[in-house]
Amino acid sequence: MSSHHSNAPYYFVPGPSKWPVLGGTTLLMTMLGASAWVNGATWGAYLNFTGIFLTLVVLYNWFGDAIAESEGGKYNARIDTSFRWSMSWFIFSEVMFFGAFFGALFYARSITMPWLADLDHKLLWPDFAAQWGNIGPAGTIEAFKTMGPFPIPTINTALLLTSGVTLTISHHALREGHRSKTAFWLFATILLGAVFMGFQAFEYMHAYSELNLKLTSGIYGSTFFMLTGFHGFHVTMGAIMLSVVLYRVMKGHFTPDHHFAFEGAAWYWHFVDVVWLGLYVVVYWL
Repeated sequence: MSSHHSNAPYYFVPGPSKWPVLGGTTLLMTMLGASAWVNGATWGAYLNFTGIFLTLVVLYNWFGDAIAESEGGKYNARIDTSFRWSMSWFIFSEVMFFGAFFGALFYARSITMPWLADLDHKLLWPDFAAQWGNIGPAGTIEAFKTMGPFPIPTINTALLLTSGVTLTISHHALREGHRSKTAFWLFATILLGAVFMGFQAFEYMHAYSELNLKLTSGIYGSTFFMLTGFHGFHVTMGAIMLSVVLYRVMKGHFTPDHHFAFEGAAWYWHFVDVVWLGLYVVVYWL
């Protein structure tokens, strides 16, 4: 929200826009490319990266239009309320998204695995043990080692928790009108997120090269990489959001009373922090 909204309409309704259609098309390209890529098609990677690039172009222009509308004084408290509800429902949808993956992990680990090791199935797989991180009852999966909580996952936990603190400091600075302090602590938050992603990339290389832990390593590998991978993707998206907010702070946007773009990105970042805490306990410790 901008402070320039004294002459804003009762409720601003933007005109027809090309960005939703273009955004849907580029996202379709991205997902088709990713699907083809994981299934061995050589052209899949090119389509995937092209779709990602074009999606970023669409988002840059789309959000640029929204920023121009905000700074142009077209938004008022009613639009601010709409934005808050929209972001709240979006984060709720993300809660359900991760809830599905946590549910899959719980089902595989606490229901399916003991079921496969019970007395009735001993005749089929006498050597199968209900121990998490196994190679499956039929033994068709290559042997691998599980990922423990030390040292990288624990370091990453400290990094994300610290980033939540620095972001809160930045928010309070903005509310007090200290723009330079806001920018400094916001940059620190983004930097901590970048270091987190660097450690996660190193963890993945370690998993593939030294633990033989891959996406194809049975249900353990699937759930491990799906949960940590999608979380890493959300950290990346959150860092991009905060980078845009940082740019706007440096451009002189926002006031102590009107800065929902900052708040919305902060909500998202704190959500990512909470998801990681659950992931850290369930995936790495249990």
